[in-house]
Amino acid sequence: MHAYYCDYLDFPRPEHHRFPLDKYRRLRERLEAHPDFAAVTLAPAPAATPEDLLLAHTEDWVEAVLAGTLTAEQIRRIGFPWSPDYVRRSLGSVGGTLAALESAFATGWGGNLAGGTHHAHRGFGAGYCCFNDLAVAARRALGSGRARRVLVLDLDVHHGDGTAAIFAGDDRVFTASVHGERNFPRIKPEGDLDLALPDGAGDGEYLAAVERALSTGLDRSGADLLLYQAGVDPLATDRLGRLAVSPEGLALRDATVFEVSIEKGLPVVVTIGGGYSDPIEPTVAAHAATYLAAARILGSGR
Repeated sequence: MHAYYCDYLDFPRPEHHRFPLDKYRRLRERLEAHPDFAAVTLAPAPAATPEDLLLAHTEDWVEAVLAGTLTAEQIRRIGFPWSPDYVRRSLGSVGGTLAALESAFATGWGGNLAGGTHHAHRGFGAGYCCFNDLAVAARRALGSGRARRVLVLDLDVHHGDGTAAIFAGDDRVFTASVHGERNFPRIKPEGDLDLALPDGAGDGEYLAAVERALSTGLDRSGADLLLYQAGVDPLATDRLGRLAVSPEGLALRDATVFEVSIEKGLPVVVTIGGGYSDPIEPTVAAHAATYLAAARILGSGR
């Protein structure tokens, strides 16, 4: 079993930038030190290639990002300044999910301690997302013939707008999203199943929606691969979340997803998604709990 990281690929940001980039390194270090993760090989993420990116993105967008010819508005919409180091980090984020996909097909699951960049559309980036690793991985799996249908289960508090838009009209990929009704993005393209929760929704309402998204998504998709966007920003402590889910609620969420995947015999790719608590420790702890649950449940249940 393998999990991949790209926190070694740092990039410059303005002082006091609000995105908590340090959480990726802290997550890796926490997992490296945890005895329950010892059976998982942690490895640096390989870089995605331009050909990989073209599975889900337009040629114009890929070329503009790689060459550094983005407009000021395009850069503003992403939320990070462009630099060669930022490009390398973005390629590593996608490459980590592609490598985790290979692990999932070989062992039953694979993890990327980054990724989940669901706000990236075919021809533009947004919301700290430059390229959509979930979309690239789904297209890689389908194109290789190792999957016939894919379920993208997006449990980030923010709607997976880019993923939904990329796969609109493609019945091979079913997009299911449980998110905050009034949260980012303002315009939410219709996915295959969108369950929007009101501000302040707690464990009961959230877990009921997760169970519905998972059961309905599997029934309607006929998926033989699960791509899991495991954002932890539904936490009550999250400064961008607006929900009131507890760490125990998120732990039940992850256990439900992993146990059902074993029952259905689905390979699972786990990506990190969002998390913005301040201080960041509750976010790091929740991310770590997701990957430890994957190692425990998926690792022992295959």
